[in-house]
Amino acid sequence: MEKKQLASIRQSSRSGLRVGFDLDGVILYNPLRFARPVIAFMKKVFLKKKNLHFHYPKNFPERWLLTVYHKFSLYPASGFNEVKKMSKSGKIEPYVITSRYDLFKKDFERSMEQIAAKKIFKSCYYNQDDEQPHLYKERMIKKLKLDVFFEDNWNIVQYLNEKCPKTKILWIYNFVDKRIEYRYKFPSFKKALRYLKEYI
Repeated sequence: MEKKQLASIRQSSRSGLRVGFDLDGVILYNPLRFARPVIAFMKKVFLKKKNLHFHYPKNFPERWLLTVYHKFSLYPASGFNEVKKMSKSGKIEPYVITSRYDLFKKDFERSMEQIAAKKIFKSCYYNQDDEQPHLYKERMIKKLKLDVFFEDNWNIVQYLNEKCPKTKILWIYNFVDKRIEYRYKFPSFKKALRYLKEYI
């Protein structure tokens, strides 16, 4: 059944699967992403945050902390070479969609240069209008009519899985979230790509 589903997606795509990739924690390995579930839990307990909402950095300390977080996106994740191969062969039409805010435009451009993105991806997008990350990604997924999207933030995965039923959301989880049940969950970017590669 799963094979037929992905095969039908491929047949409907003119130049291979239209695949979107988040940046930090997906395309770029970032060890600090393991702290994300802890931060989300603290928000719920101490700030009583019940609805999905992402804080926008309004002052220097907050912006500095996010800048440091981006700096820890040190190198392409294991498996990135497979993205290059699939893109070059035309099996996928890849896009980068990151929710980095406009104030991190230079960091985004630096990251794109770091991975030679122009040679690999159809287009690369960042959150230049400072939308809520989950809403921004929903809008871009629908605008680009993506068949598959790779994401590492569980809260965003849940949201996109509900709001973008035509797109298969692949989740790169970390050990803190290991017990969460989800059909398309993978412990690493490399293994998620292996799953995708089997059917294209």
